[in-house]
Amino acid sequence: MTLVAAARPQLKKKARRDWSKEKAARFLGVLAETCNVSEACRKSGVPMTVAYRRRKMDAGFRASWNEAIAIGYQRLEAVLLDRAFNGTERVVTKKDGSEERMREYPNQLGLMLLRMHRETAMEADNDLPEEDVNEIRERLVRKLQRMKIRDAEQEQRETQRAELRGDAPRAEDAGHRNGGAATAAD
Repeated sequence: MTLVAAARPQLKKKARRDWSKEKAARFLGVLAETCNVSEACRKSGVPMTVAYRRRKMDAGFRASWNEAIAIGYQRLEAVLLDRAFNGTERVVTKKDGSEERMREYPNQLGLMLLRMHRETAMEADNDLPEEDVNEIRERLVRKLQRMKIRDAEQEQRETQRAELRGDAPRAEDAGHRNGGAATAAD
């Protein structure tokens, strides 16, 4: 049984010609790899009209389709970023027949990526909003207070252990423990 979209959602018994889970997984896998519906249809053996109809009728499949496209887009963006930053190797044949390898950096691609990410980069350059700064400050103060309490408790435990062992610091040794600094007892 599958839930189908209609005027009112309804359950429909699956027909024999419906996609198997394996076929759907293969289609979505190719779609995520290529970001190309016709290629995904070809490799999974599904007519394109059937794929689009299923996307329209099956909300779960539609969500998986969108996720596959998003994955494909991220992969494509990563490849394009790599090309923009690292260039592509090109072999140039000179008149004397010798070959020279050089790196080509596609300026158009770089400009397109700059345009796409301009807003995100500008947001990163801006100062944090005042409420964010206050929240961060409060969290840091709370953490420092917890660290101070933990250190005081640890020092107290060490003093108690030293007293139990009988080697608690004496008042006259206080100056030696502070690195030789003079104390009020001196």
